Amino acid sequence: MNKSKWPARAVLPIAVPGLKYVFLTILITGMLFYFGWTAAGFVSLGVTLFVSWFFRDPDRQIPGGENELVSPADGRVIIIEGLSTCEYMEGPCQKVSIFMNVFNVHVNRIPFDGVIERVQYNPGKFINASFDKASIHNERNALVVKTGADKKFVVVQIAGLIARRIVNCVQTGEQIKKGDRYGMIQFGSRLDLYLPLDFEVCVKLGDKTKAGTTVIGIMN
Repeated sequence: MNKSKWPARAVLPIAVPGLKYVFLTILITGMLFYFGWTAAGFVSLGVTLFVSWFFRDPDRQIPGGENELVSPADGRVIIIEGLSTCEYMEGPCQKVSIFMNVFNVHVNRIPFDGVIERVQYNPGKFINASFDKASIHNERNALVVKTGADKKFVVVQIAGLIARRIVNCVQTGEQIKKGDRYGMIQFGSRLDLYLPLDFEVCVKLGDKTKAGTTVIGIMN
């Protein structure tokens, strides 16, 4: 897991953790053309364009509703269920899971205003993140957040089959704001939300989400 600090956005519309990969592929492409390996150079150019596109970091219009909790990730809703217990919160809660594929924007955003009460990192496996057991067995990083109304929710970054690098740029005690960038999972994975029982879920299974834009539900 990488805990490097991440500003709002670089000068380029590319996520800061991806800049080194973009610059590396540009360097390799330039060297291939310089030494006359034209065919390989064009292949490398294609790779450079893909890497730049993969790490894209577009600005988002954050909804203004005071009690609206937004999606932490681009992806598709694969789980909505009630739980009697979970490892991050006491008592029953609701769970909403969003699966990110390799074509989604991978920048993660804060779902709701609050203060980070705990950051919990768990090393683990790298099984397919679409399987529900990934919530328990895979490498993951959880933020336990306390809202201004003394409610708690949890957002968990989960590594997957290909995703092997979780980036988290916030820490315990930090004040966070809905819609702000806070990390990413490189090369596809999933995010789990654990929410209070009285949380009003507004999405359905199969719905597509956009980080910072799609309203997951209402924090009553």
